[in-house]
Parts: sequence; C-alpha cells; structure tokens
Amino acid sequence: MSSEEGSEPVGWGASFDRFGSDSSVDAVDGDALPRRSPSRGQGLTRTTSSSFGARAAGGAGRGAPRSGVRGRTSPRSSADDPFGPVVGSSADGDPPADGSADRAGRSQGRSRRRNTARGSGAAAAPVPDTRGEGGSPPPRTDEEWTSQARSILLRQLALGPRSRHQLLQKLAEREVPPAIATALLDRFEEVQLIDDAEFARMWVRTRTAAKALSRYSLRRELADKGIEPDLAEEALQQVTDEDEHLQARDVVRRKLRSSADLSDRAVRDKEVRRLVGVLARKGYNPGAAFSIVKEVLADTGTPD
Repeated sequence: MSSEEGSEPVGWGASFDRFGSDSSVDAVDGDALPRRSPSRGQGLTRTTSSSFGARAAGGAGRGAPRSGVRGRTSPRSSADDPFGPVVGSSADGDPPADGSADRAGRSQGRSRRRNTARGSGAAAAPVPDTRGEGGSPPPRTDEEWTSQARSILLRQLALGPRSRHQLLQKLAEREVPPAIATALLDRFEEVQLIDDAEFARMWVRTRTAAKALSRYSLRRELADKGIEPDLAEEALQQVTDEDEHLQARDVVRRKLRSSADLSDRAVRDKEVRRLVGVLARKGYNPGAAFSIVKEVLADTGTPD
C-alpha cells in the first residue's frame, strides 16, 4: 500500500507500547507520536517488538534482561527482599529438588511445638509439696481420724451385723489410734448400733437354721467373734437338747444315700462311718452322733 509524499508513517511499536519498546524511537511528548522520514515503496513502517520474549530492538545479546512486562525475570538482591532469605536455606542457591529441606523444616516445627507444650504444661500448674519429713504424709488430726473411723464403722454395719470385737479389728487394720477407736465404739454402743448380746442371739438362730450346727460349734464361733462367755451362753439357751437331737436326725436323713445297699454289712458300716463324720464336723459328740445314726437306720428298716 502506497502513501502520499510527506505523510507520516505510523510506528506500531511506539503506538502500542505494551508490545515492547522500540529503541529507534525517542518519545518527546506523551501525546505526540514520533516522526519518521518517509520511505519509498512502504507506507507503513513496522518496528521490531520484544513483546513475546524476542530480543529488544537495541540489539541486546543472549542473556540480557528482557524488557517485556510478562517476561520479567530480573534477579533481586537480598537487600531488596522485604522478607529476607528463608532461615536454614542458602540465599545464593536454589533449595534441593527432592524436598528434604521442607521435610526437615516441618519436623523442626513439630519438635518445637511439642517442647513448647511440655514446657507450658509443666509450668502452668505447679503441685504444692504437702509431704512431711522424709517424704511421709503429714500427720492427721484427731478430727480427721474420727471422721475416717466413723465412715469405716458405718460401711461395715451396712454390710451386716458386727460385734464390737470385729469392728475394733477393722479399725486397727486401718491404723486408727486406739483411743479414738475406743471412744467411737462406746458411742456406737450408746446409740445401740453395736449390741453384742443381740448379735450373739442372731448368730445362733442363723447358723442353726442354715448349717444345723451343734451348740459346741456355735459356742466356739461366738468366741472367735469376741462375744463374752456369759452373753454366748445366754444366746445358746435358744437351742435345747431336744432341738439339737432332732436337728441331728434330720441331717442324717438328708445325707443318707438312697442308692446304698444297706443289707450288705460292709456297705452299711461304710455308710455309718460317713454319716458319723458328717455330724462330727458340725460339732456333735462322736458317741452321740453314732447313736443318732443307728436310730435313723433302724427307722428305715435296716437290720443291725
């Protein structure tokens, strides 16, 4: 396309500055376009632009910094960097490509947080030292011992009747001072929470009905519970001689084997010895036990 002589060719590189800079054009005014001499045979003069990463029109060699907006890769010194180099990394070289530096940084961060949490937890709630000399607990007052002993006694009585001797042994196991234990047991007897006489009567009735024990065995058990002999004899009066005899006969009848052939003398003697042993373990006199067993066998029609 031809142009008239004297016309001003349009410089594309200068008009659209965002495509790059033209070293051959010197802008005088921001509003005015630079003038060029007309060239023959060419109406428009196209200038070389460095918009897409090409060399600048000034003829810069390989490695020169690019002037385009999008392709800017000019290095920046550490002094110009507002954040500075990363701690633990080199300011002159690139980080390793395998990511070991990132993993090391994360590991150090986790260790730092754990150490901080441990330190803050230890200093947050100091435990006061309440131990006495030699690391032993401080001595208790009489009020504290009394309160603990009262709780022990109430728990024991809630489980069932107890004699004074049994409760005193329990307090001794808990190392309650004897003076405090005695005073507290006296108080419990005053309000009838502890009554050895009633405990002995209840014990005789219960053990006689459940185990069919003789008076001899019951007297021994009451002595083990710390019951005084006069209180034990008073309680044993609930069981008479006749009651004891009938009770023994009932035990023999219940323990007699129905499958045993009592017509055979050897089998009968073996059964007699076994039944006498059962009554002896319940506290019956061996002579009285043998007599009771023979009476029961005679009632069943077994010959002597």
